[in-house]
Amino acid sequence: MSMGSAIGTEAEEKVDLKLNNKYLDEAEELIKKKDYVQAQPFKKALTEKASLKLWGAAAEMVKVVAAKRGIEIKSHRELYKFVAKLKTELGDPELLRLFSLAGALHQNFYENWLPPATVVDHAEAVKELVAKLKRAL
Repeated sequence: MSMGSAIGTEAEEKVDLKLNNKYLDEAEELIKKKDYVQAQPFKKALTEKASLKLWGAAAEMVKVVAAKRGIEIKSHRELYKFVAKLKTELGDPELLRLFSLAGALHQNFYENWLPPATVVDHAEAVKELVAKLKRAL
């Protein structure tokens, strides 16, 4: 579901879940292919792509949970506000921290400032976030 799309139907939610799984799988493959001995441009391309896929997986999963509650997400601000609401609703302070790590990956896609090992660590945080959000469905 794109940021500006209407509240999702059940079919759209299934598409979002598929996208979430696709992004996580692709990110995992990119991380597996990393060779930290390779030249910097190679590492840069892989960490940037993995960062974007991981951010996409996190954002899509948040949108799925929001859509299940009849909430339309239109912006990054709304993503963060919804995750903060979920943190309180579910009594899980880790949700906002994990989503913020996904946000750092999103920034990394544009700025390439995270070391590759940090991208790998943040990937684990995104997987944890997605698992928690799936349980909230």
